[in-house]
Amino acid sequence: MKRFKALDVFRGATVCFMIVVNTPGSWSTTFSPLLHASWHGFTPTDLVFPSFLFAVGTSISFVKRKWADNTSKEVLTKIFKRFAIIFLIGFFLYWFPFVKWTETGELVFKPLGTTRIMGVLQRIALCYLFGALMVHYLSQRLLIVWSVILLLAYWVILYALGDYTLEGNFARTLDIWLLGENHLYKGEGIAFDPEGLLSTLPAIVNVTAGYLAGAFIVKNQVSYETLAKLLLAAIGFIVLAYFWDLSFPINKKIWTSSYVVLTIGIDLALLAVIFYSTDFIKKPFNYYFFEVFGKNPLFIYLLSGFLVILMFFIRIGGKQTLYNYIYVNGFAWIDPYLGSFMFALTFMLICWSVGYWMDRKKIYIRV
Repeated sequence: MKRFKALDVFRGATVCFMIVVNTPGSWSTTFSPLLHASWHGFTPTDLVFPSFLFAVGTSISFVKRKWADNTSKEVLTKIFKRFAIIFLIGFFLYWFPFVKWTETGELVFKPLGTTRIMGVLQRIALCYLFGALMVHYLSQRLLIVWSVILLLAYWVILYALGDYTLEGNFARTLDIWLLGENHLYKGEGIAFDPEGLLSTLPAIVNVTAGYLAGAFIVKNQVSYETLAKLLLAAIGFIVLAYFWDLSFPINKKIWTSSYVVLTIGIDLALLAVIFYSTDFIKKPFNYYFFEVFGKNPLFIYLLSGFLVILMFFIRIGGKQTLYNYIYVNGFAWIDPYLGSFMFALTFMLICWSVGYWMDRKKIYIRV
């Protein structure tokens, strides 16, 4: 079966941008497009995570062809195994390195009772699990129907049982009830997890939409008609998101249904642009830089996460983290904002270098 380079490029570009936005030299001096919207609204950074889920869906469109050669039990075993591995890696990533520094400079064990349960990889795992199960058991027509139901049901739940504020949204209420405040993200100043349980429901649709787009491309191959239909669908989703935003605001942190529709539309448009620049012009763009990320996406993303954790854990002179030490002494002198951005680019290039070496050695790690 033909493998479309554009899909690998799309996935790789997403991982590349994820690393850049996750590792500024200083969060206080970061260019605004590289920050998430404070609450309602949308920035380029808000496109990164749903695009990764969309790419997960496109990957399933290729894997499903292989499922035909396996029994249902074998398929389910593969799905649940992959889910468990990704979820547990994400959980241990938050617990790692299992100890923390106290204010007096002592190392103490990091208690499991205060470790965050949900997170980026955990959401990816859950969305993959339910998205793959829906793809396995449902026809494409039913897949679309249930995707719409998920978006509408989430809208009804948030509207009926709370509001769309940080403190009052029902997604937060449910997470506190099921997981407890000690296991939630505290970055917003209160216990609230932007990758919580309830808000994972609409995120599943980013995966199913990616699958449907991938299946459409595989079935129809790359042609001007395929590109035109992708662009028309993209426009339709973006227009729908605009009007839905009037009653259900676009919001990444509670992953509103209008936000899902908007990001699907933008991803379809980007996919069409990549296809055009790789398959339709006389001198195709060379996207090898992004292909390096796309060939080992999960490994490179995990590598970036572990490196950041270690850099924050290692102390220089007793109190300053290695992360801050490198930024202050190596980049801050350039300019507070530009230096922060250059730090992120440098870190991303280090991760890319590892991926490049792996590609040259034909090392591809799959979960």
